[in-house]
Amino acid sequence: MQQYPYTITISSEKGGVGKTTLACNLAVYLKAMRDNLPVTILSFDNHFTIDRMFALDGQEPTGSVLEMLEGEPAGDLVRSGQYGVGYIPSSTRLSGLHARFKDPLTLTRLLAESGLSGVVFIDTRPDLNPLTQNALYAADLVLVPVMDLSSLENSKNIFALLERSGKDKDVLALIPCLVDERIKFDCEFRDQKTLLRTLAAELGYRCLNTSISISPKVESLTTNPDGKIYPILTHAQGTEVHGQFREIAQDLLRGLDALPEPRASCLYRPGPAEREARKMATYPARLEGLAECCPVCGEIVAKRPEGRGFYYETSDWARRGFLHASCFVDVLCCALYGLTSNSQGYGIARLMVTGNAGKLATLLCPRVVNGSYRVDLRQFDISGDQQLHRELILKAPGEGEGDGIYDRLFLLLRDTLSGQEGGPGKGAWLVVHPVDPKDPESILEEERYRNVHLLQAGICAALGLS
Repeated sequence: MQQYPYTITISSEKGGVGKTTLACNLAVYLKAMRDNLPVTILSFDNHFTIDRMFALDGQEPTGSVLEMLEGEPAGDLVRSGQYGVGYIPSSTRLSGLHARFKDPLTLTRLLAESGLSGVVFIDTRPDLNPLTQNALYAADLVLVPVMDLSSLENSKNIFALLERSGKDKDVLALIPCLVDERIKFDCEFRDQKTLLRTLAAELGYRCLNTSISISPKVESLTTNPDGKIYPILTHAQGTEVHGQFREIAQDLLRGLDALPEPRASCLYRPGPAEREARKMATYPARLEGLAECCPVCGEIVAKRPEGRGFYYETSDWARRGFLHASCFVDVLCCALYGLTSNSQGYGIARLMVTGNAGKLATLLCPRVVNGSYRVDLRQFDISGDQQLHRELILKAPGEGEGDGIYDRLFLLLRDTLSGQEGGPGKGAWLVVHPVDPKDPESILEEERYRNVHLLQAGICAALGLS
């Protein structure tokens, strides 16, 4: 049976809050407290702290996190490290990969196919670049160290990102770090950690019960003549920080034991939709699977290729192809304004619709509510922000017939969604994207197609669609 890793991402937009110290030492504590648990750590930052702490002398090169992000299985890149912790060597050449990780599920897929099991710690850069966003999306648990009001304020962006992705906010927890126990306030908050916890609670953020104190002893573990970095577990026993890390590690193990299955398993288990998506992994495969006819007019697209203005795709990826621009604009004129080519003002409405449709993705989600056939129509800009929402209440269609105004819309939905698992009115949906009429196939090229799915993933997460 395939195993998937339990992923813990350590993230903060503010530097100097103890992020990497937290990741490295928690990895050591977890391995020490449960020796049969595989623990792996990697970093998207370029300071090589992980390498300095875990590298063993005389190890042969096996690649780095760069090769992992380029698709090489992470399990083949892990080195056996100090204290029983596996690590993947760091790299300074990750910025060039950002364009490949615009799809927030990319890292989740890589981890699911990595061959790794147990716990994986990911140390991120102090910003929300695409790699950090992927690490947040892939995480079963996100730990955010905060040391002052500035770092607490910055954590809002991480919470907002996870909320937009549809993740439960309980997967994220703040940890007051580098707390100076000598600082006392002459007010209700008493001290630094109480202040941070109180403000976090007011913002609706979960905060761990244990905080991490500032410690000269811990700071000294990173400064020595041989350039090594030593863990708190072995070199700071008897300190308050040692007990604090032990308590946090115990909390993590309890959370791990209580989790039915890791996020990578839930998101990646290949059902019918995922298997179909894998078939579309290459540009030639995506071209081969396109429908022959425009679903609105029924004309073979190749007979009028210059008229292609939109690309459509269903929720299960089974139906996809091009729409003639004139056909889809007619659909929108009828749906949004109730106008047909015989209506007064149709020309002006068509100009408006054409301008907007060329910049927006259109979601069509039919369903049946209390016996009434409805279509939820929404339009989104390239950032995933909703620009328009209409709920169309239609008469129940007969055999291939609509109710006059919505005939073309019925044709589009019937041809694309009929026969799909779920079917019209049962959770199926359709997204239509504008394309360059001079080169419509370019939307299926690697980077642009990844952007299509990034946008669709954001829309689905926001609306709770599967």
